[in-house]
Amino acid sequence: MNTINCNGTLVNLNKTKVMGIINVTPDSFYDGGNTIKEADILKQAGQMLEEGATFLDVGGYSSRPDASDISVDEEINRVVPAIAVILKHYPHTFVSIDTFRSAVAKKAVQAGACMVNDISGGNLDPKMHRTVAQLKVPYVLMHMRGTPQTMKKLTDYSDVTFEVIQYFSRQLALAREAGINDVVIDPGFGFAKTRQQSFELLRYMELLKQLDVPILAGVSRKSMVYKTLKISAKEALNGTTVLHTVALQKGASILRVHDVKEAMQCIKLVEMLSPYP
Repeated sequence: MNTINCNGTLVNLNKTKVMGIINVTPDSFYDGGNTIKEADILKQAGQMLEEGATFLDVGGYSSRPDASDISVDEEINRVVPAIAVILKHYPHTFVSIDTFRSAVAKKAVQAGACMVNDISGGNLDPKMHRTVAQLKVPYVLMHMRGTPQTMKKLTDYSDVTFEVIQYFSRQLALAREAGINDVVIDPGFGFAKTRQQSFELLRYMELLKQLDVPILAGVSRKSMVYKTLKISAKEALNGTTVLHTVALQKGASILRVHDVKEAMQCIKLVEMLSPYP
C-alpha cells in the first residue's frame, strides 16, 4: 500500500516524506518569480535536499485561483530546463512534475522526472491516465472541480468529505483501468473549496485511508492558513506547521511544502508520539 516505485527505487511512505515545491512561474501565490533563473532553481533545490526533502515538485503553471492560462509549449519551456538542471547537479533526486497536461508530463519524464502530480486527477486532459501508465511512473491524483480560473465558483457540496471520497473512488478505478500502478491521492485543500470546507476535509482526512493508497497533504502557506489568521502568506509558516501536525496525525504520507526544514522537524516530533518504534 505505502510503497511507490521511483526510477526503480522503492520509496517507503510508511514514514512520512517531504515534497519540496519549486515553482518556475512568475505568478505563484507565495514564491512567484523567485526561481526562474537557473542559479535560483539550483540554490532552492540544493537547500531543500540538504534539509531532507525526498521529492522536488517542479511546476510551470500557476494553479492559484484566477491564475493566467499559458500554452503547453510555454509550460514545457519552463519546466524541462529546470528538471534538467536539477538532475545534472543532483542526479539521484526524485523529481515530480506538477502538471495537468499529458504532453507536459511526457516531456518532463523524458527529461528525468519520475512522478506526475496532476491537480485535476485526469479530468482536464483525457490522455493523462493513459500517458502516465505508459510512462510507468507514480501518479498524484488530486481533487479539484473546474480549472484554476473557475474553481472558486464550484464549491457547492452537500458533504465535502463524502463527495471527495466518491470522486477518488471513481478516479482511482479509471487510473487502475488505464494501467497506473502507483497512485497517491491529494484532497486538494483550497481547490474548489472554501476555507471552511478545507478545514472540514482536514478534520475528517483519516477517512480517506479507507481508499488504501498514500495521502499527500498540501496546506503549505495556503489561504486556509493566512486568511484565517488575517496575515500574509509570507507570515504563514507557524500556521502551516500547526496544520502539518494535524495532517500527520490524520495519516498523511507526504507533505508538500515550501519550507522543508520545518516540515522535517514537525514529522520528527509527531513520530515521537507513536507507540511503535
